[in-house]
Amino acid sequence: MEMMYQTPSRQEVPVSPGDSIEDLLKLIDALIAVVSEENAALAKGLPASQSRHTQMKIQLGDQFEKWVIDVSMRKVLLCSPNRALQERVLQRIGSLSVAMDENVIRLRAAIAASQRRIDAVMAALREQMSESSPYNATGRINAHSACYGIKIQI
Repeated sequence: MEMMYQTPSRQEVPVSPGDSIEDLLKLIDALIAVVSEENAALAKGLPASQSRHTQMKIQLGDQFEKWVIDVSMRKVLLCSPNRALQERVLQRIGSLSVAMDENVIRLRAAIAASQRRIDAVMAALREQMSESSPYNATGRINAHSACYGIKIQI
């Protein structure tokens, strides 16, 4: 039995509403706006865990990923005789890439700052606990917690 392989059609696939280049540009612009807004908040010192942009980035990122998959599987063709529109798509994708690169750097910095705050709190707690402990590191009773020879009158 001979197997036949079909190659994907090179003809333009009809696009449904929401599958036009203009829609892709709107999606990219929305992603750029959300990421830029988050970058500005992170630059002001907002902890990454408090970012209100995460859910929107996930939703827009999922939509963008669907576009990429559809284009790579040739379900949607982004062919256009309009050279200026093609250039605009490439320029916006480049801008998105720059914004996302900055976002990764800012998120890493915010996470590192949060880790430093956690480490400082933990160190303070450990210090406080060791000062109030009746025993020192060798297991002996700390001098400040021992009350030898002191009579308490009631």
